[in-house]
Formats: sequence, structure tokens, C-alpha cells
Amino acid sequence: MKPRLPPWLSRNVLTLGLVSLLNDAASDMIAPLFPIFLTVTLGGAPAMLGLVEGAADATASVLKLVSGRIVDRWGRRVPLVVGGYALAALTRPLLAMATGPWMVLVLRVTDRVGKGLRTTPRDALLAAGAPPERLGSVYGFHRAMDHFGAVIGALLAAAALTLGVSDLRTLFFYSAVPSFVALLLLVLLVREPPVDPPVVLVVEAPVPVLVPGKAVAVKAVPPPPWTTPFPKGRLRWYLAAVALFGLGHASDAFLLLKAGLPAEEGGGGVPMAALPLLWMALHLVKSLASAGAGPLADRFGRRRLIAAGWVVSAGIYVGFGAAASATTFVTLFVVYGLYHGLVEGAEKAVAAQLAEDGATGTALGWYHLVTGLVALPAGLLFGWLWTVFGAPVAFAVGATLALLGLVPLAISARPVPSAA
Repeated sequence: MKPRLPPWLSRNVLTLGLVSLLNDAASDMIAPLFPIFLTVTLGGAPAMLGLVEGAADATASVLKLVSGRIVDRWGRRVPLVVGGYALAALTRPLLAMATGPWMVLVLRVTDRVGKGLRTTPRDALLAAGAPPERLGSVYGFHRAMDHFGAVIGALLAAAALTLGVSDLRTLFFYSAVPSFVALLLLVLLVREPPVDPPVVLVVEAPVPVLVPGKAVAVKAVPPPPWTTPFPKGRLRWYLAAVALFGLGHASDAFLLLKAGLPAEEGGGGVPMAALPLLWMALHLVKSLASAGAGPLADRFGRRRLIAAGWVVSAGIYVGFGAAASATTFVTLFVVYGLYHGLVEGAEKAVAAQLAEDGATGTALGWYHLVTGLVALPAGLLFGWLWTVFGAPVAFAVGATLALLGLVPLAISARPVPSAA
């Protein structure tokens, strides 16, 4: 007997999940080793790691907002999704040929251009075919597939290193294979859902009419996609909460770097060959938590789940600051995946829920813009606190900011006159 899938698990949702799984398998064959590749193989300074990651995230964030406006105006999402994944697939083999940190910077920014083009249209595509009451389940499923792809990618990287592939460039080149398979699935199986026809705005002519008794109808000229009104009402408070939390949230690349540092330097002392396994364990927890958290968010409240995840994040950060052994650090690193699983799908679902009619892409674009742009000052703040005051202070400040974000999060749940 053929198993019955839940009604919200449409072909688009299932295929986009598989595409993300394959694409992240490719990406995460690289991710756990990228800090070592940049700083050791290519001789880049740790500050260069912050520049590369910050510039890449900022580029993606701006384009996520622009692409959201484009799909709201254009009504088509699939072409941008395909173009974004194609750009990522093309840049990965080029990374294997990088000869210096600046070339890596250019390639990472180019890769993030692809991410910026595809992410918001993809999220809008997921929302287009889902019942509003099951948005948490849809986004939770997608995040689970995404993280499970990271598990597969990390396992492939660890297996390659164990079997004697010592050249990271060779490993990076192989990572292009699942990227192109994902692109093929996307082109063959994902279809544009039907959209409502655009509304034509009819206004009275501001000048005397030429024909007595008849009005002149004109089409309103929409603003260009790179301009967008600032969010209002509850969406504004929600984005403020996301920004405040994100300001204290360090990049996972720094956690990997800390894991690989010797114990006498305050790190976890994890061997390079074991870093992909640590990354795999983190994403396995993320995947399992995301799959279970989506339905919980729909049933018990998405903001409640976000608040619980932020509290978990704050507690884990305090633990990171106080960790004194490799065992403790590895345990915290894995449990840290619970935070991601609890909040990632729920955060997108709330952003989509607060969107104005016909502006889901724009609302999701604002969400991605805020989370991405705040990553650069967050990394600089975290790094400065660590350098000047030490790791415990940096992690303590991050935990405090996470808890402060609960205030505007609670305000965003209150009805206001300008709410979306």
C-alpha cells in the first residue's frame, strides 16, 4: 500500500527539500574545513575569515530583500530560484582552484549572490502552496532536509579525509557533483503555482478631463524592486527582536575555529579530521529538531517556540564561555543544534504570517536582510569582546542580547493599528 503523505507536503515542497538537502551536502563538504583552508592552506589571517563571512552574508542579505520585491511584482519565483542554485553550483569547483584569500573572498561573495537570489523566492514558493495554519510544518520540514544535507556533506568530507584525500582542493572540487544534481531536480520537478492576477489601480485624472462626464483611468506605476517601504506595525517589532538577538549571535565559523584550537589556547583541541564529524553531529540535531519543531510551532504558537529557542541559545552561550574541557565543549556544540531546530522554521513562518496581502516575498526579504546585515556587526562585536575581555565575556554578552530580544518579540504579538 502506497504511504499517504500529509496534504501540505506537495511536490514543490518535497522537491525543494531534496534540492536543499543536496545543495547543503555540497556546501557542507566545504564548510567545516573552510576556516582551516583559508587560514592555513592560503595563509589568511583570522580577521580575513571575518571579512569573508561578513561580506558574503551582507551581499546575500541585500539581494534577499531585492529578490523578494521582484517576485511580489513579477509573480514568478522559479526562475530566480533556478538562477541562484546554478550560480552556487558554478562557483564551487572554482573555489578548489583559489590561490589566495582575496580570490576566496570574490568566490564566496559570488556564491552568496546566488543565495541572495534564490532564498526569498524559494521561501515564498514554499508558502504559496501551503495552508497558512501549516506554515510551521512546511518550513520545519524544509529546514530538516537542509540540515540533513549538511550531515551527509560532513560525512562525505570525513570519509574522504579518512580514506586519504589530504588535499582540500580535491575535496572542494568533488563538492560540485551534488550541486548539479540538485539543479537538475529543480529544473525537472518544480513548477510555478498559479497566482492571482495583478490588481490594476484606477484613479481619477488630476487634470480636467477632455470628455465631459468621463474619468481617465491610469495604471499606477509601481516603485522599482530595490525600493521598498519600511515595515510597519508588528512586523517592525518582530524584525527589531530578530536584530537584537542576532547582534549577540556569533558565526558558527568562529565556533569551528575554537573547536580546532589547541586546548592550551582555550580551544577544544579537536583534530582537523574530526571537525566534519562534529559539524555532522551538530546538523543531525538541527535536522531532528527542525522536523519536530515545525508541527509544534503550528500547534502551540510560533513565538513561544522562538522564545524557547532563544533561551536555549543563551544558556548554551553561557556554557561555551565557562567550558574548560574538550568533552564539555563538544557536548555543548552538539546540543547547540536544538536552538537552530526550534527557531529557524518558526522565524520564517512568523515573518510570512505578518506580511501584507501580496507581499510575502517582501516580508521574508526584510527578515533575511535583517538577519544577514546584523551578522557583520555581530561578528565584529563578538571578536572585539573576545580579544579585549576574553571568551567568557563575549559569550555572556551574546546570551544577554538573546534574552533582551524577547521584549520586542513579545510586543510583536500584540495587535496594533498598523499591524500586518
